[in-house]
Amino acid sequence: MEPCYTIKPASLDDLLLVDSQIPEFDGRNTLSKLQTQCADVEHLALVAYIDNKPVAYKLGYALDSNTFYSWLGAVAPECRGQGIAQALLNAQEAWAKAHSYRAIKVKSMNRFPAMLSLLIKNDYAIVGYEDRGCPKTSKIIFTKDI
Repeated sequence: MEPCYTIKPASLDDLLLVDSQIPEFDGRNTLSKLQTQCADVEHLALVAYIDNKPVAYKLGYALDSNTFYSWLGAVAPECRGQGIAQALLNAQEAWAKAHSYRAIKVKSMNRFPAMLSLLIKNDYAIVGYEDRGCPKTSKIIFTKDI
């Protein structure tokens, strides 16, 4: 069965159209924040569209010449469970590999169990932990050689 979505590089504005649909993110990501983080570094913003409506995204940037950091990603609640997050992860990995990165690093939290499962299923290894005083807000650090 053909997927009902398309994935393509997109603007940070399109990415924020999705971000505003994500209840877990509560509006914390702004255009200014994204522009500041992505300024002066190679970055990739991918957005998945259903009927030309942005419904999911993945944003990452270069940490150095060898490591790409998968910073943010989300799927609108009504579109979850359709394989879109997996497709975005695959597209990001392929792009990073084609751009000569050797590894992808990502952080996630216990409060995002679907993301933790996706990372583990895709051979990302836990390599560290950032203790922020609470298991729900502390970050689990993953990496994968590509």
